[in-house]
Amino acid sequence: MGALLMKKENSYIWKASVAALVAGLLGGGIAYGGINAFQNSGINTAVPTSSNSGGTATQSNINVNVQNQTEKAYQAVKNSVVSVVNLKAASQSDNQLAQMFGFESGNSSNSGKSKSELEASSEGSGLIYKKSGDSAYIVTNNHVVAGSSALEVILSDGKKVEAKIVGRDEVTDLAVLKINSSVVNQVATFGNSDNIKVGETSLAIGSPMGSSYASSLTQGIISAKKREVQQTSSNGQATGNTATVIQTDTAINPGNSGGPLINLAGQVIGINSMKLSSDGEGTSVEGIGFAIPSNEVVNIINQLVEHGKVIRPALGIQYVDLTNISAQQQKSILKLPESVKNGVVVMKTTSDSPAANAGISKYDVITKFAGKNIESQNDIRDILYKQKVGSTVSVTYYHNGKAVTKDMKLDKQLSQINFGK
Repeated sequence: MGALLMKKENSYIWKASVAALVAGLLGGGIAYGGINAFQNSGINTAVPTSSNSGGTATQSNINVNVQNQTEKAYQAVKNSVVSVVNLKAASQSDNQLAQMFGFESGNSSNSGKSKSELEASSEGSGLIYKKSGDSAYIVTNNHVVAGSSALEVILSDGKKVEAKIVGRDEVTDLAVLKINSSVVNQVATFGNSDNIKVGETSLAIGSPMGSSYASSLTQGIISAKKREVQQTSSNGQATGNTATVIQTDTAINPGNSGGPLINLAGQVIGINSMKLSSDGEGTSVEGIGFAIPSNEVVNIINQLVEHGKVIRPALGIQYVDLTNISAQQQKSILKLPESVKNGVVVMKTTSDSPAANAGISKYDVITKFAGKNIESQNDIRDILYKQKVGSTVSVTYYHNGKAVTKDMKLDKQLSQINFGK
């Protein structure tokens, strides 16, 4: 019985081995026996020795019109998109990595040097938005032109022209340049950024990684209409300011800064400004880019053209979010009613400022400004920057636990407030 079992087991093993071998050969496709069988099947597979004239190719006469709305939008804007070259003295161009990403800072002391003594330290993009008389105007990012000794603009046809700064604003990271209009054949049109929708197709045009890739087009969607992000200066340091921007997954790379984000109608809905490449803890991030909304762009560049800078009113206070204060301190120090959940806590008031003149002092909590509720410190800034110097607005704040509403005259400019005193 034992011998019989052994014989059967050996038979199973042999059959399994054959099956495995066949499966391996079929899987590997290298069974020589199979090839011989194929060659002996009566089919002649020898390579022909006849003329190769029959192997020539021809082109089809069918003309396919592949133009779509994306191409139409691109054609409507592409010739108004330029490369902006930041020129500096050679001694300033030490950090090649910073040059590539456009992170230059400081004011140049080499403005008197001739162009031949300067070299390109970084490149970005720009958009020609207006042609008037012998001048044409370009909007770009402030960080693209920061610290320049001179600026050069490369048009879409490759022509290089000199550019001058009309005005720039660090808060919004926008700048306006001027060139001779004789070389300009196309200008862009701004759309209404309030009308964009999440999921809507968006296109970016610019010079990623420099003018070698000028007029590059990328496509994506609008990921968020209003995203609050922390701003950084031209040297990569946090400024303490936040920006309300359009979030998009349209590819935006170094060099795209200052170029347009457009919709399928060929309207500019934003100016590309930055991207998120990591979470700060080593995790890489893809598809998160930001653009300054066109409505804000138009407001800022008009002020830059008129004044060379943006004139903003100031409150004369330093403040933090109420949510950063513990519930115990809100009760014991601020003496707030439990019903007050949002606002900003004043930590310091500058003398003779609009806030001080309205009776606001340290530990007061502002809950409403210019008729709008204050949810966070970003709201204060956003509302304030929409006001004009000299205007009067209402402000509601809690002083020692009691609500006070007063009119505040915004008679001070941001540049006139010295928070160090």
